[in-house]
Amino acid sequence: MSQYKIPVIAGDGIGPEIIAEGRKVIDAAGEVYGFDVDWIDYPHGADHYLKTGELISEDTLKELNTFDNIYLGSIGDPRIAPGVLEKGILLAARFYFDQYINLRPIKLLEGVWCPIKDKTPEDIDFTVVRENTEDFYIGIGGRAKRGESKAVLEVERTLYNARFGLDIETDSEEIGYQVGMISKEGTQRVIKYAFELAVGRYRHVSSVDKANVLTDIYGFWREEFESVASGYPDVTTDFNFVDAVTMWFVKNPEFFDVVVTPNMFGDIITDLGAMVQGGLGLAPGGNINPEGTSMFEPIHGSAPKYTGMNRANPIATIWAGAMMVEQMGEKDAADAIVAAIERDIKEAKVLTKDMGGSSGTSDIGDEIARLVKEMA
Repeated sequence: MSQYKIPVIAGDGIGPEIIAEGRKVIDAAGEVYGFDVDWIDYPHGADHYLKTGELISEDTLKELNTFDNIYLGSIGDPRIAPGVLEKGILLAARFYFDQYINLRPIKLLEGVWCPIKDKTPEDIDFTVVRENTEDFYIGIGGRAKRGESKAVLEVERTLYNARFGLDIETDSEEIGYQVGMISKEGTQRVIKYAFELAVGRYRHVSSVDKANVLTDIYGFWREEFESVASGYPDVTTDFNFVDAVTMWFVKNPEFFDVVVTPNMFGDIITDLGAMVQGGLGLAPGGNINPEGTSMFEPIHGSAPKYTGMNRANPIATIWAGAMMVEQMGEKDAADAIVAAIERDIKEAKVLTKDMGGSSGTSDIGDEIARLVKEMA
């Protein structure tokens, strides 16, 4: 029997409840498909921060970096200023582990209501590959008041370092600025990942940018896309401006197979994709480093008002767990979990309130775990 050790950061709000159901389902799949998971709990989140003043330490990150995968619930708490936990834990982990791919399956399951009229599961089944460490999310910028000032902004990555020395002169009362940056190395590796994914199941890669306005940064993106594409002559390609792609996701979702995009636009269009596939309660995500530590989570928030009420929909978390199981190399088990999710939804006997049912969070985990075993 294969053995895996997986760290768990259950996090805040509904995080512990939904993670418990994800673990339950993965353990059930392990019984059927011949693997065992040793879950290792980490306390990081709002309660830990309020008690100790620590977000996540360098020592903890080093320890987590010895594992292949991390299972994450949700981060965010109204007792703490917006962004503190997200930047101090989530973004800190993504950058430390160099999780340069955010992977988002946009798949409509059978039995799920779709807000797009007449679209079926055959029409909505594609994957968004979002660059996860660069673009306007590198976190450097600032403000300057009237007159002259200087600023030094630095970006440190495993691939490279970049330093910006700014001489600022303005007669405005005050300005704010944010620096966006993509690198040749960072752009090439995420685009190559998208093409490798296309070689497997798909044969079509769509690029998303805004090169008609932000010509330097996204013109560079297009050049690198074309360079990588030249090595995959059997894969068809196309370019899309981000504003247009939001229209096409709704009008013709069946057109897309693999979509690759810079960080900021990926953040926007994957939320649209979540609604196309039925809502945030059904939307899993993975932060991937193919050669290092990856992290899997639902893309929704911590929903603190539902904490402890056994009302939250755990399906996105369970599905994120299936993505993690596939990353572990247990594809049959991962496929079985997704199939069990789909059957649970189709039968419509055990669903949470947001999906038209009256069952609790733990009921969903119990049912999907049971179906994984029954369908084996």
